[in-house]
Amino acid sequence: MANKKIGIMTTGGDCSGLNTAIQRLVEGCVRRKWSVIGIKDGTDGLYENPPMTVDLSRETFQFASSHLAGSILSNGNAASTNFVKSAAAGKMGAFNKRLQKGIKDLNLDAMVIIGGNGSLSLSHLYREIYSGLQLVCIPKTIDMDVPLTDKTIGFDTAVQQLVSYCDQLLLTARSHHRWFVVQTMGRECGQLALHSGVAVAADAILIPEIKFDIDNLIKYIKQSRRDYGIIMVSEGISIRGHSGKPADMVSRKLTAAGIANRTAFPEHIQRAGDTVASDRILASAFADTALKAIESGETNVMTVVQNGEYKTISLDEFFKSGKQEKDPHIIGAMTSNAYVEPDNILLQIATDMGIYIGEKKK
Repeated sequence: MANKKIGIMTTGGDCSGLNTAIQRLVEGCVRRKWSVIGIKDGTDGLYENPPMTVDLSRETFQFASSHLAGSILSNGNAASTNFVKSAAAGKMGAFNKRLQKGIKDLNLDAMVIIGGNGSLSLSHLYREIYSGLQLVCIPKTIDMDVPLTDKTIGFDTAVQQLVSYCDQLLLTARSHHRWFVVQTMGRECGQLALHSGVAVAADAILIPEIKFDIDNLIKYIKQSRRDYGIIMVSEGISIRGHSGKPADMVSRKLTAAGIANRTAFPEHIQRAGDTVASDRILASAFADTALKAIESGETNVMTVVQNGEYKTISLDEFFKSGKQEKDPHIIGAMTSNAYVEPDNILLQIATDMGIYIGEKKK
């Protein structure tokens, strides 16, 4: 198994835990006497001629940096030729061939892609790009919307970032008898808002998967045991007849009802923060699982954790198991998505805690 050459890419949005995964992959390759390179800016860097790469070793990537957020390889460059631009111009065929050429020029035996559900879906859809090597994917996203895995790298740290943020807001909320409407990321998936909302004991959690009545929310707040608190709002919710940011829409309704409130947008701090222990463990386990998959000759697979077991599944199984929808940015592409299911235990826990979560499950 000596003399293998492994490539690593981080793609899609950044999050905490990427550098942990990269460092663990590098360490595993070094121990196996494999060479390993990082591809800068994901597929954007792979498209360049020659591809943008950096040799990875214990010396070039110091262990002490592995807990930091973001990716030392970077995840993309808006100025580069990419999937979005190529699809819009009707040049996906030429773009994919350029990526194939980049892989051939690098003479790789295997590629590890660390990405979210969009990146994993593209890896499956355009798998011919990687036909000349072993392809192993590792799921990361703060949205935790990847089917068939119980956790994704970066999610737990994002929850902790939101909890720390809301803990501080609650101090000023109490001082001024005021409610804060906090808008989380998560796109159309409510996992981030649900987990962080339960953690901070929010008085209300609004997520895309659960219908809610704004009048009932107002009634609930007015009858609350406190005159201050947190209303956690996922960015994917909507209010019929209203437009704008979800937190702003909810805030305007509260203000009209005489409820003192402010909006708060933690934005990209959710993707930052030193990687928490559980994400470091997950990144380590996924890196180990990915390297073992390469050793055993697997390809077109992704790492998952299911009921405490770390293993690989085929990208085809991943894609077919989720809710398939049009990619919001790439014409002609589809993504496979996971959402908060009606039987999610946290929904019942939130209800038992007295948290308003909505009226009717979709």
